Amino acid sequence: MQRRATGLALAVAVNVLLVLILLTVGEFAPEARRISHSLVVDLLPESHSAQAPSKTTTTEAQRTHSVIKPPPIKLPTRTKALPILAMSKADMDAGDIRNLPKAGSGDDDSGDTEVVGRGPHGEVLYNAEWARRPTDAELGGYLPHNAEDGFGLIACKTIPGDRVEDCVELDQTPGSHLASAARQAAWQFRVRPPRKNGVPLIGSWVSIRIDYTVTHVDG
Repeated sequence: MQRRATGLALAVAVNVLLVLILLTVGEFAPEARRISHSLVVDLLPESHSAQAPSKTTTTEAQRTHSVIKPPPIKLPTRTKALPILAMSKADMDAGDIRNLPKAGSGDDDSGDTEVVGRGPHGEVLYNAEWARRPTDAELGGYLPHNAEDGFGLIACKTIPGDRVEDCVELDQTPGSHLASAARQAAWQFRVRPPRKNGVPLIGSWVSIRIDYTVTHVDG
């Protein structure tokens, strides 16, 4: 019985020792490292060659920033409405630029006269501008016998007094002899001299066309 008691006590002591060893092992076991998914950034110190910004520079930058101010916002002011003037149709027509005379048309003293060709001796030939159109009586006295409707074209040299001279025949309705009739009646014509930059060119040549409409009286 003494041996059995000793063996039982030894077995209990061994079991207690094993339990103590198991409990003690958990305290001294190395702790497992946890895996971190965070990003770690190491800030390296600046090199000795880089200089830290001085307090003076920072102060000046702050002072400059504080001086700059945004431009003031100006709100539009309400303007006074202008009075409306009533205009008649005649006033509106007078202000229409389409009614202004064109250069070279004879209604504008500052325009240049249109050039239509060359004179009998190669001179520049301008389009004639009537100061007064000839009457039927002035033209009729030089019509040929049994004249028919047609035209006569002549070139004349301008002289002072809105007159012409030295006229020559240029063209006519074939067989009509109307160019000859116009040339003979030209001494009565009143034609303004051509203009260049508003200056009259007395002595220049002009082209004159006369369109004849002949009325025959029976009996």
